[in-house]
Amino acid sequence: MAPGPRYGDRGIAESGDHGIAESRNHGVTKHPEIKADRSFVLYKPPPAIRDPALVEEFLERAKFIADDLNWLLALPHDKFWCQVIFDETLQKCLDSYLRSAPRKFDVLWDCHPEVNELQKCLHRSVFLTFLRMSTHKESKDHFITPSVFGKIIYNNFLFDIPKIMDLCVLFGKGNGLLLQKMIGNIFTQQPSYFSDLDETLPTVLQVFNNILHKCGLQCEGASAEPQKLEEKVTVTAGNMPLQELKDIVLYLCDTCTTLWAFLDVFPLACQTFQKHEFCYRLASFYELAVPELESAIKKRHYEDNSCENIQPFIEEFLQIFTSVLQERRFLRDYDELFPVEDDCAGAAAAPVACVSGVELDSLISQVKDLLPDLGEGFILACLKEYGYDTEQVINNILEDKLVPYLDKLDRRMQRQLKPDPTPLVSSRYNVFQNDEFDVFSRDAVDVSRIQKGKRREKDTTRSLVNDKRLVAEQRQRYSQYSVVLEELPLQPGAAQPYEDYEDEYDDTYDGNQVGANDADSDDELISRRPFTIPQVLRPRGQEEGQETEEEDEEEEEEAEKERTKDHFVQDPAVLRERAEARRQAFLARKGHKHDSSAVVGNAKGHGQSRETVQERRKKEANKSTRANHNRRAMADRKRSKGMIPS
Repeated sequence: MAPGPRYGDRGIAESGDHGIAESRNHGVTKHPEIKADRSFVLYKPPPAIRDPALVEEFLERAKFIADDLNWLLALPHDKFWCQVIFDETLQKCLDSYLRSAPRKFDVLWDCHPEVNELQKCLHRSVFLTFLRMSTHKESKDHFITPSVFGKIIYNNFLFDIPKIMDLCVLFGKGNGLLLQKMIGNIFTQQPSYFSDLDETLPTVLQVFNNILHKCGLQCEGASAEPQKLEEKVTVTAGNMPLQELKDIVLYLCDTCTTLWAFLDVFPLACQTFQKHEFCYRLASFYELAVPELESAIKKRHYEDNSCENIQPFIEEFLQIFTSVLQERRFLRDYDELFPVEDDCAGAAAAPVACVSGVELDSLISQVKDLLPDLGEGFILACLKEYGYDTEQVINNILEDKLVPYLDKLDRRMQRQLKPDPTPLVSSRYNVFQNDEFDVFSRDAVDVSRIQKGKRREKDTTRSLVNDKRLVAEQRQRYSQYSVVLEELPLQPGAAQPYEDYEDEYDDTYDGNQVGANDADSDDELISRRPFTIPQVLRPRGQEEGQETEEEDEEEEEEAEKERTKDHFVQDPAVLRERAEARRQAFLARKGHKHDSSAVVGNAKGHGQSRETVQERRKKEANKSTRANHNRRAMADRKRSKGMIPS
């Protein structure tokens, strides 16, 4: 935005000498040799993320710039101006800060505290440097005449219109009075800056035209150019990429904020702006561009934040304010800082969810109760237009404030119900579908089979016995199985097919001895029943053995009776004896007799036999089944026997 005509001829003093600028009052001479050999680094903005490497780089660079500027501010008057005039790295450093320093509309990053502190110190040093550069008289002994000062700052490009605007937008907040004196002194000592401002304004106005062109809008006014026939507007603010929309909005904010800050600090520039009809051009631009950009931003914002996400916060906001209505002083002070009307307007501008079903019928009935002459179709169209707000619909209808297209509709228009593509009757599925009582699938139903309530049985025992219906039903079934007839009908003169059956015993072969003389073995003949010696013919010893067996059986019966007795706690010694006796009896029946002598073996030092070694190995392998290794199993066994109370 810097004007171009004065950038070609570079001079330093009125005398035309390129290396010397002389004050007429004190004869102060400034030579390039006085300039110190010091290199100023360029400024870079703070990092957007808390990356340790980026933070360290910014801190190091900002520390260098702050130290160099503090050194510059500490120089004497003549050396300071010599360094400012002849050091190009200083001018590049200051220009980089004016271009890249964060503005108030930039995104606020979560910067490191040390970064914020150093940024404030650097901001102050840059402002003091420009403040000293705009002051031609520091004291009675150190000053530059106004005419020479004006030529120095103009011919050496220490200040220009873009720099002055950047100074206003960066340092205007909190330093308004100093900036007014600063910029007023610059324009007073060098009136050529007014002509530069006049040449700069067409460039500013061209910025507005470029924004309109980017948004697909046709600019108006004196500078409006006719649109080419082959040029087709395909990109608008609503369909352009998101990043491009952000760049346009930020560019517009930067331009407008800079102009507002400059005119606020230096009001004398308003006359130059008015020469170019800036107010008319600004109003026309605002009418075209701002609504379009605002609509595009809201559309993108509502797409990112759906109604389901916003609605709970709106309800919570209204609930909080409803609960604090009695706190009048708080609400009054809150409304002064944050107008509640704006919040309510923002809540009303939130997207409204589509209403249907019973809720929609209820809204239509609310309007129809007050305005019965209106048709449901007309009421539905009004509800859709005003966000399903019944109060607003009723108010606009009564005051004739409806939008034009609603006024053209027939107020008796009925609601068109959409037919259901799948009727309920044909789409239903249940267990009674297509049965004998399904009235939806058949026209005739047997009413006699329908019983209302519980069926009452009044039949008695006699009536049940006399009821032979079941017998009659089963008679035909069982008649098919009757293959034996009592009498077989014969034709007259036919012979009988067989003789009558005689039920007399046939004793023809009773005298024969069947099998008496066969060569069968005795074992085969007596295999059915073992041979038993009669007791009279038995020897005496066998009788005693029989008596002994009978006595053993009697003892076992007595022992069994003893076991069946209910002992609360039996003697463990008796139980162990019984268990040992059962074990010995079991081993005796099996014919097993364990010989433990093989385990003992011979005395130590005399060697062991093969049987002893095998028995010891077997005992070692199977010792877990005996001794104290099965305590839990034995305890369970004792408990089941009643030896341990559970």
